[in-house]
Amino acid sequence: MGHDAVQQLGAEIWQWRHAIAFHTGDDIPRVDRGADWVPQFSVAAIDDIRSRYAEFHARWAAIDVSSEPVPVQVDYRLVGSSLARVTWDIDTLRNWEKDAVFLTSQILGPFFDRLLQVPPFSAERQQALVTVAEAIPSQVATAQENLARAGVSTLAKVAAEMLSDAGAQFADTVEKLEGYVDAAVLEQLRSATPAAAEALTAFRDWLEANADSMAPDQAVGREKFVWFLRNVALVAAEPEDMVRAARQDYQRAVVSETIVTNRYRNLAADTLSENVEAQVAREAEQEQQVRDFYESENLLSQPDNLRHYLVGALPAYVEPLRWLGVTDDLTSEQRVDMDGISYSPDPTPGLPYFYAANARDPRLGIVHEGAHYQQLALASRHENPLRRRYYDSAANEGIAFYNEEMMMLAGLFTDSPHSEEVIHNFNRLRSLRVIADVSLATGEFSVHDSTQFFVDLVPMDRETALDESSMYIATPGLAMSYHVGKMLLIRLMTDAINQQKDAFSTRDFHDYVWLNGNVPFSLQRWELLGDRSDVDILDASIS
Repeated sequence: MGHDAVQQLGAEIWQWRHAIAFHTGDDIPRVDRGADWVPQFSVAAIDDIRSRYAEFHARWAAIDVSSEPVPVQVDYRLVGSSLARVTWDIDTLRNWEKDAVFLTSQILGPFFDRLLQVPPFSAERQQALVTVAEAIPSQVATAQENLARAGVSTLAKVAAEMLSDAGAQFADTVEKLEGYVDAAVLEQLRSATPAAAEALTAFRDWLEANADSMAPDQAVGREKFVWFLRNVALVAAEPEDMVRAARQDYQRAVVSETIVTNRYRNLAADTLSENVEAQVAREAEQEQQVRDFYESENLLSQPDNLRHYLVGALPAYVEPLRWLGVTDDLTSEQRVDMDGISYSPDPTPGLPYFYAANARDPRLGIVHEGAHYQQLALASRHENPLRRRYYDSAANEGIAFYNEEMMMLAGLFTDSPHSEEVIHNFNRLRSLRVIADVSLATGEFSVHDSTQFFVDLVPMDRETALDESSMYIATPGLAMSYHVGKMLLIRLMTDAINQQKDAFSTRDFHDYVWLNGNVPFSLQRWELLGDRSDVDILDASIS
């Protein structure tokens, strides 16, 4: 009875969530949308969400699973996490009314997302482009109405900079769709472009004129951040413990990178791929090598029906709007028969950090983004529909971040020693992000403090550091997810090894974790090891 009730309610909630969820620039939470979908963020729309949330929460709270098997209790808590995410987004973060960067993503992001799947463009996808394009003026009007009431100054300034040439970029994208969409659809897009471009330009000008009069940044504070950890992310750790662990790992990463760099000091630096075509071909070959390595080292099963994670040249129609999100398509539950793809620019000097690393050794991207593709594709085939859904990034990002170092330790990069240096550098950067993310959320850092922190320790330029810090204060809990998730996974694996001793199988453990990779590690620990110590902490916090 409890199992059926949880599954039924979960299915209803996720159908609703997919309809009302905001757009995200992150690739992991992306879902396929209908042709008529645009984000709704008016006051009336938010009030309707609150009403439906209250109805669903009452039904969820009325279900008693205390006598059900652990997997059913895990599923029940997943449904609770999905509901907690709703109230966290609309009533705690309130980015729908205060964050101009977030609202820019709601206005243009759905158009960008529809560009990412490889051609051909289906009729539904083409209609979706028209729907979003025609909605831009009204979406801008709603965004301005919200920001006039509740906007935050720093985020408005960052958004104005992002929108500096957005009108022309949108028009450029539309023109570059010629030959990819039907002639009639192209004409519809061209007809919508002047009003859309004018609205985007006017939005930028309005932000520039009004940003200084908007409210200052405000941290969510420790109490609300802990509520997020316990109810949404289902993480039992204290914020101070997460920062302490990140500082220790940062120190380890700095020393490790320095020692490894010294070890390989006489080796010539790795060169960039000759061109993007060469990089695409090399990545396809190395992706298969990585899959073979998983199997030969008995690390992770590679089912025959698991498609590939590939790289492609950045399409001309994506390039103008690439700043709107991650330029990849990790497919979806409805498209598990398709290869995942990440778009790459030409490998030239001066590439951004991650693009530059991948252009020298594509495996550096395969062991992270490729791990995302595989984990999501495996989870999308889970027999339990509730395990196919995204709940929080700590599990997903923790797996991918863990996979980088795991594959290095297993010997994947022995033929490319400089890539080992990069793996340590990845760890260094992501450890610092935990410190900034958590410290901003709890109020230990101001945006200025965080900016200076990145300038001094990464190091990075002040402009980029300000952009990152502004994003972190608006979306607490995202930047920390890589390192926090990785530490929770390592703890889970350590305890599994100690519990199972000689019976422990690295392959079996990884197969379970990847398949259930959308499930927070506190719940994986309960189900896999019978250890509910983290769950008890979550319950104590709620009571």
